[in-house]
Amino acid sequence: MWAGDKIYFLSDREEDKRFNIWSYDLKTKATKQVTQFKDFDVKFPSKGNNAIVFENGGYIWRLDLPTEKLEKLSIKIQEDLLTARGGLKDLSKNVGSYEIAPDGKRALLGARGEVFTVPASNGLTRNITNTPGVHERNAKWSPDGKTVAFISDASGEDEIWIQAQDGSDAPKQLTTGADTYKYDIFWSPDGKKILWGDKKFRLQYLDVATKKVTQVTQAKAWEIREYVWSPDSKWISWAQDETNSLDKVHLYSVDQNKSWPVTDGWFASGQPAFSSDGKYLFFVSNRDFTPIYSATEWNHAYRDMSRIYFVTLAKDTANPFKPKQDEVGETPAAAPKLDLGTPIKVDVDGLKDRILSLTVPASNYRNLQSAGGLLYYLRQGNLYAYDLSGPKEIALGAVNGFEISHDQKKMLISKGGQYGIIDLPKSGTVEIGKALDVSGLEMRLDRQAEWKQIYNECWRQMRDFFYDPDLHGVDWPGVKKKYEVLLAHVKHRNDLTYVIGEMISELNAGHAYVGGGDVPSVQRIPTGLLGAQLKKHPETKYYQITKILKGASWDRNLRAPLAEIGVDVKAGDYIIAINGLPTNEVGNIYELLLNTVGKPITLKVNSVPNAKGARSVVVTPISDESKLYYHDWVQTNIKKVNDATEGKVGYIHVPDMQANGLNEFIKHFYPQITKKALIIDMRGNGGGNVSPMLIERLRREIAMFAIARNAPPHVEPNGMLYGPMVCLLNEFSASDGDLFPYRFRHYKLGPLIGKRSWGGVIGIRGTLPLVDGGYLMKPEFSRFDVEGKKWIIENHGVDPDIVQDNDPAKEFAGTDEQLNKGIEVILEKLKKEEKKIPEVPPFPKR
Repeated sequence: MWAGDKIYFLSDREEDKRFNIWSYDLKTKATKQVTQFKDFDVKFPSKGNNAIVFENGGYIWRLDLPTEKLEKLSIKIQEDLLTARGGLKDLSKNVGSYEIAPDGKRALLGARGEVFTVPASNGLTRNITNTPGVHERNAKWSPDGKTVAFISDASGEDEIWIQAQDGSDAPKQLTTGADTYKYDIFWSPDGKKILWGDKKFRLQYLDVATKKVTQVTQAKAWEIREYVWSPDSKWISWAQDETNSLDKVHLYSVDQNKSWPVTDGWFASGQPAFSSDGKYLFFVSNRDFTPIYSATEWNHAYRDMSRIYFVTLAKDTANPFKPKQDEVGETPAAAPKLDLGTPIKVDVDGLKDRILSLTVPASNYRNLQSAGGLLYYLRQGNLYAYDLSGPKEIALGAVNGFEISHDQKKMLISKGGQYGIIDLPKSGTVEIGKALDVSGLEMRLDRQAEWKQIYNECWRQMRDFFYDPDLHGVDWPGVKKKYEVLLAHVKHRNDLTYVIGEMISELNAGHAYVGGGDVPSVQRIPTGLLGAQLKKHPETKYYQITKILKGASWDRNLRAPLAEIGVDVKAGDYIIAINGLPTNEVGNIYELLLNTVGKPITLKVNSVPNAKGARSVVVTPISDESKLYYHDWVQTNIKKVNDATEGKVGYIHVPDMQANGLNEFIKHFYPQITKKALIIDMRGNGGGNVSPMLIERLRREIAMFAIARNAPPHVEPNGMLYGPMVCLLNEFSASDGDLFPYRFRHYKLGPLIGKRSWGGVIGIRGTLPLVDGGYLMKPEFSRFDVEGKKWIIENHGVDPDIVQDNDPAKEFAGTDEQLNKGIEVILEKLKKEEKKIPEVPPFPKR
């Protein structure tokens, strides 16, 4: 901010790293700290004639520039604060989890941190927790139907609680001393124990009567998220990532407090499920190897590797697939009566040698549950049941999910946004029939209490999931206290997001994001766009087309309305009217394009700014021109490089490291693979996770030349560019866009040109549930160097080998100094490093 002979700016250069206002005197060359705030950053400074106003700690301050004196402003806004009000809230569209009663007469639904039970057909909906400001989640019905267990943060930490299924008594806390985030809970079939996994990679169970907690195991590689009880409650099976093999399925004996592996780690295995009679342990494993071959190069990928397998738990259990043979006088044995309390027999010796496969296609499988002698599962959005006695697979139709009642007579299905309780299906196509009435899912919302809970949960989640257990040395409890004083002033969900964002920013880590939630929606009217640049004629006020973005007529994502085949419009023409309304009678032409996206409109167009002689054309406006501008920019850069290097050098821009960026790389890499050199442009790369795929292709090294009859020799391996490379980067090369240039340099692929990259490489995964549907991204995965001496990239970025800035004015005028430097450097490299295919040697005489 320029004021007289001084430039004012924000800086956190002091030891406490707090943003304050500083000034630089153009005459004396002196730099001075102007404000002295210690607790909160100075934010959003804005300069007026003689003052700068800014926010600090929730207050607006005024800095008088002549005197540099500060004044805290008292501002009152007469507002109804509708966004801070609670009241009755309909939650019928906010169901986040579902469960079924043991006898199938009710469903257990979770919504906005509350636990509800809904009748299958008749009766009242009950909110059994009714605790605004508390997050109850992962609710499960006890096998006897009397109580419901759930995870709740009523104590300030995630603990396991139980409550009467009808909500008639106060909830009771079963666990204490929580030290991390808890995942799904499961009752043992006898109703005496509850099993759960947590962020510390532990698998534990609780004795409900004594409240004693027993640790089954603690993994070393990753969290345990798949675990089940045996029908007799004596065994537990789980799957876990291993440090020295692929994922394994394990068995644990409650009586012996001892565990054994079920699979050997040669094939990734998971999702264990006991058969309802306790004879078998089913699991999903990747054991199918049917490669698909790439159409872009000689390469492969494996998909649909999974099938369902099972192991006979006892040695004397017969193979259900053994050949059948009818004999005279033999009567088929009656199926044994199911008794969930009968102890199952497990012979741990030789488990790995008793694995069999179901006759199902290789695909992706989930949610294995056994009931009534059948195994139920989901495959590609459809429900199936498998009958081992057949053996046969039974298709039951499309569903989103399902849960089976403890008595194995009913099933709760989710389908098309509705829920229904049906008889356990054994044939046909499942239909919801009479859907559960969720209109009674409502709560009395206390937004202030809810916002405080969300704040606290975000603080806990960051404490439990941040990659550094010491949280960068930050006093995390102190940070919580510091920012929670602002909660009383939060009057909108966006206020809460801002406060949480400030709190987590104290960690000084990239990818710490918060947002979403119950934010009032704003109805937007889309404005139609023509894929062109327009300029108002100074005299007639008609709009002239100065440039038409060409796009690509064959790609619907690059459809340019004015460049469509058959549209008689060119640059230099004037738009006289839109749908009969003159463009010179409105303040802005886009007033006439409101709500026209995807709708044909009629343009009156003329080569001169006059209505006389104008012709009519019909076009269909689009909602977004950014892809057209990007396509135009890339094609312009390709032409610049091609023209400047006489066609020797290729150019690729990668906008991100996701599917879109991968597609852009593939589309431009292989057509230019015979070029003599390459400029690969990472500027503005928004990140993702595919950079290793790109680097693998760029770092291929020649091993030989290959030739066929009547064909020229070519480089092997295929799919490699035989020549030097350079990489462009800038301050907007972010995340995986940081990692790419780091790898590019590490593998000595060529120099980096431009500006230091963004510097944020602590990775994230999906969000955990917050009560109002908001999200929190927690930095969980970071990087250090191969020598094991220092953490890399984060909070610094990747430095270029050749520093080259882009002057904004020149760049706006069309001069890309960074690209020009890239062209200059690659041409110099070609003088020394250009690769040439040698002459074919004499053919052998044999």
